[in-house]
Amino acid sequence: MILVALAIVLATAAGVWAERRFGARASALSRGSLTAVLYGVLPPVVFFNIVRAEFDFDDGVGVLCAYAALALAVGLAWLVSTRVLHLRRAETGAVMCSVVVANTGYLGYGVVAALLGFDSLPQAVLYDIAVSSPALILGAFTIGAAFGDRAGSVPAERIGAFFTRNPALYAAGLGLVAPDVLAPEVVVDASRILVVAILPVGFFAVGVALAEMAQEGVAPFPPPFTKAVALTVVIRLVIAPALLLGLAVALIDLPDEFLLVAAMPCGINSLIVTHAYGLDLRITSAAIAWSTAIAVLGTLVLALVA
Repeated sequence: MILVALAIVLATAAGVWAERRFGARASALSRGSLTAVLYGVLPPVVFFNIVRAEFDFDDGVGVLCAYAALALAVGLAWLVSTRVLHLRRAETGAVMCSVVVANTGYLGYGVVAALLGFDSLPQAVLYDIAVSSPALILGAFTIGAAFGDRAGSVPAERIGAFFTRNPALYAAGLGLVAPDVLAPEVVVDASRILVVAILPVGFFAVGVALAEMAQEGVAPFPPPFTKAVALTVVIRLVIAPALLLGLAVALIDLPDEFLLVAAMPCGINSLIVTHAYGLDLRITSAAIAWSTAIAVLGTLVLALVA
């Protein structure tokens, strides 16, 4: 976890430095990197891991509870954003997208290994594949298409944007019907290395975005902790996992791994969706930074105490 935390800090700092040093060129590099991840990294990662996914009855119930918990969490995010905070459409979409996309992959794997041991990793991978992948492919991209400023002005344009800017959707569909022989272990392992590569790329983009947000003479750290960001962080880190536990407690003995990864911070992929559809970059970037800092600090404390 110390290495994970160090990688996050260094990548974010590099993004801030690059934006201050190179300005528009750093912003272009950030946008280009996110586009490359969207079209070049996510599709093979989704395909190979879905091909290899295995489920049993208890896992299936836990996954269904996770879907329901995420739906309730996103609904709450929409309700408070629109009725209480009166956010703009793109701002509301950023809150909802940041809530539905959790960093259950690289960061989630590291947290589970640090707190529960490496033997617990298969359950974390299962949640990541069965819950987080659909949440990204169907949930986040749908939110982006529905609320983004660059997704079109009429429903037909927004529907078209969902299908044309969502390559992982097609990779997931192929992965569901493809035989295991098309996903040998060495290739699956290689795809997970790509997941590791997303972390520094994503947090570099976060650093660039935070630097762009900064006013002259005002440091971007800590990023603005607005009401919208606070709402996002609380729902993502506290309410979403609490909903999962509440829904599952009467049905199954919820695996500790499921609950732990459900409490992961806002995922880097929410930044990709924000960029692709024109959601509010300020909210997304700040929510990622704050929720990650809180989650990593909490995990380090638990690891030292345990």
